[in-house]
Amino acid sequence: MSDIFNEVDEELRRERLRQVWERYGVYIIGLALIVILGVGGWRGHEWWQARQAAQAGATFETAVLLSSEGKHAEAEAAFARIGEGSTAYRVLAKLRQAAEMARNDKAGAVKLYDDIAADTRIGPAMQDLARVRSGMIQIDTVPLDELGSKLEPATADGRVFRHSARELMAFAAWRAGNAAATKRWYDAIIADPATPLGVRTRTEMLMALTAPEAGS
Repeated sequence: MSDIFNEVDEELRRERLRQVWERYGVYIIGLALIVILGVGGWRGHEWWQARQAAQAGATFETAVLLSSEGKHAEAEAAFARIGEGSTAYRVLAKLRQAAEMARNDKAGAVKLYDDIAADTRIGPAMQDLARVRSGMIQIDTVPLDELGSKLEPATADGRVFRHSARELMAFAAWRAGNAAATKRWYDAIIADPATPLGVRTRTEMLMALTAPEAGS
């Protein structure tokens, strides 16, 4: 008797499945195709990104080699090509491009560094690195206030390149003859326990030159 009930239950299940398939079969097939195509597209995109990254890496190595050989114009052009792409090498290539450009076109290098610093997508560390490098080029040519508006975001506690940014500001203030600003940045450098020894020593020497007895 139990076999008969089992057969009836099995028949009912088959009938329900047939009805579900007749009603929703097209949608089930469509959903399966979407999943298959989505997975295939994702895999294809991963492959394309890996290929682009490999090509960019090879070009980056070539550009570095050109720079080491003194072929700076060719290196700059190679870095520029990478900088126009969307791989992880893009920001590094732009930074290297600006460094090569600074040899003959300081204004162009500053603009490129400032463009990098303005790109919020790359994160504060890389933005601050661009700010510091731009400031290093301009330290002898722009007013202290203008340099400060560029570098001060990088001097805040916890920023990766704060030590370099603070040292640049202290030196710029000293060159401008602004003793109060020099002392402000000296205090910030000395008060930070993470300040590297080299930065601390150079700043102490700067303050010694600023002291009244240094000119006597």
